[in-house]
Amino acid sequence: MAFLTFLIRRLLLGIIVMWFVTVATFLLFFVAPQDPARLLAGKNPTPQTIAAINARLGLNQPLIVQYGHYVDRLVHGNLGTSFVNGSSVNTILKQDLPPTLSLLVGGVILWLIVGLGAGILSATRVRTLVDRTSTVGVLIGITFPTFVLGLLLQFAIFLPLNRSGFHWVQTGYEGPTTSIIGWAGHMILPWITIAAVSAATYTRLTRGSLLDTMGEDYIRTARSKGLTERRVLYRHAIRAALTPVVSQLGVDMGTLAGGAVVTEQVFGLGGIGQQSLTSITTGDTPVVLGIVLMAALFVVVANIVVDVLYSVLDPRVKLS
Repeated sequence: MAFLTFLIRRLLLGIIVMWFVTVATFLLFFVAPQDPARLLAGKNPTPQTIAAINARLGLNQPLIVQYGHYVDRLVHGNLGTSFVNGSSVNTILKQDLPPTLSLLVGGVILWLIVGLGAGILSATRVRTLVDRTSTVGVLIGITFPTFVLGLLLQFAIFLPLNRSGFHWVQTGYEGPTTSIIGWAGHMILPWITIAAVSAATYTRLTRGSLLDTMGEDYIRTARSKGLTERRVLYRHAIRAALTPVVSQLGVDMGTLAGGAVVTEQVFGLGGIGQQSLTSITTGDTPVVLGIVLMAALFVVVANIVVDVLYSVLDPRVKLS
């Protein structure tokens, strides 16, 4: 019952956040411009297009009525129509979503595996060669910007492998429905690119958190009861040490999409990031608006999941 109450509270908070997002986007796209219909119509619109937008969206009506229509369209899943190619924004986003989801999910899994694994090894082998090597790797990972690392991986891995006749590693995008192996081959370098910087950060965060946890009283109590060091580490220390890592993951969900834009561009994946750049360049405001709303929903859902994980990992956190 406590978990259900906790989940309902987080869902209500997420709904409130999304409501604020709808207000902000409505003000930005429909109120701030002197002529919102001209803005929505993109570059070089005809008078007929502007008149059609005014009629379709009711932009000549009072603001409160316009906002009501706007929210009603969003609730029914209608994100509008692109005024550049005439396609539904929903259709455009569905086409571009698979590459972005593949990149984000794979990148997060990779950086968590590498970051947590290296951090735990460093904390349990302080001042050893493993710890020093991890420190050097962290500095290297933080140093390289995303686009530089992506280009280096293409130059150092993709080109030599393809020249030698090994064509599994590729650029561009191939969906998992076509071939799981082919999909992984197209995504492996983008995953490494987007995960490198974050994995370095999570390595240091995990190391510091685990070292602090190993000095807690309940860890000394567990040892005094005769528990093995392995059991103390994996059953008690790591679980508590992961709570700041999970908190950081919730914050990083908001910045992850920014790195995805660059990575998609470097490897020619397509995706939401590349679509957003194209839409901004062409002035396709309905598509930009749809991407903003979808990104906000992604961040809200991700943070709800993180909150639930946080409460599960740390029994000291009450579900309230």
